[in-house]
Amino acid sequence: MPAIEVGRICVKICGREAGKKCVIVDVIDKNFVLVTGPKTVTGIKRRRANINHLEPLVEKIEIKRGATDEDVIEALKAKGLLEAMAQQVKPILTA
Repeated sequence: MPAIEVGRICVKICGREAGKKCVIVDVIDKNFVLVTGPKTVTGIKRRRANINHLEPLVEKIEIKRGATDEDVIEALKAKGLLEAMAQQVKPILTA
């Protein structure tokens, strides 16, 4: 199972959005990916994220590379994950 791929659902573990779920929309290079919440669902705007700040989950949705937020929402509805995405995960605190 490749962990960092388009459509993979992740949890942000660093920053002000720690504990929120997001979806990988595009792989920029070996260190960065483009993620989206979408903002209307989880509060995460479409932005570049370091892969070290993401924790991949087992869930994956079928989207094209660079999919719009509307496409992501439709794919989440089709998989029945829309409500699960809105719930925040307790971030793991590291000292």
